[in-house]
Amino acid sequence: MTRRFTAAFFVAISICCLPSRNVLAAEPVHCTVVLDAESGAVLHSNGECEKAFAPQSTFKFPLAIMGYDAGILKDATTPRWNYKSTWNRPKREQKSVDPTIWEKDSIVWYSQEITRKLGQKKFADYVRDFGYGNADVKGIPGQTDGLTESWLMSSLKISGDQQADFVRRFINGKLPVSKAAFDKTRAVIPQFAADDGWQVHGKTGSGRMRNKAGKPDGDAWLGWFVGWADKGERRVVFARLNIADWSREEPISFVTRDSLIADLPALVK
Repeated sequence: MTRRFTAAFFVAISICCLPSRNVLAAEPVHCTVVLDAESGAVLHSNGECEKAFAPQSTFKFPLAIMGYDAGILKDATTPRWNYKSTWNRPKREQKSVDPTIWEKDSIVWYSQEITRKLGQKKFADYVRDFGYGNADVKGIPGQTDGLTESWLMSSLKISGDQQADFVRRFINGKLPVSKAAFDKTRAVIPQFAADDGWQVHGKTGSGRMRNKAGKPDGDAWLGWFVGWADKGERRVVFARLNIADWSREEPISFVTRDSLIADLPALVK
């Protein structure tokens, strides 16, 4: 499924240009990095792309690779697992989910079922072998469980530069997994049509920032959009991150995604 966006629509809402309403609960952060997928040449880099933060639901990207490589996931629609009330998830997650729905709708419990089936050691081995961020999946004692929550405002951190590098290695088949895992993961990552003939593939991620005590940090929210884009024989990889004071109903990750899709044609010229 694809969606088309116009740049004019985003002039008013681009998160990069939004002033804060009040004093921010946490320092605002912006990063946009775009690389040529083949050469690794930097086509655009702006902001604090060396700073690492929780990947949130962008972690469903490497987690899909793990799931397919380990044989837990079979194809775009298998396995289909049913929701259990004991998971205590929001209403939107209380449904039957397959790999395509999981990625499209960002279903947390499906991710956690995959990591439970992998087990702590195999899960940690994959993250380390992928060279993914700081590769720390131990979690935070007394706050978050490593196996099921390490990527959710917990111990696992990754920067915008590292996100783009990871996607580039994925696209070029440079991760230690089967070819089938590459192909099947590509098939379930959400797709969006951009202007000037670009086709964008990427995963959003968002979450409320936490202070050192692990408590919500006011209205400070994090939003990611990470992936790659194709136009004819050209291919680029990208990561965009925004941390800002946020109180809108629409997730900050959606605005981050939509602004990147609108900006991309100009960024790669």
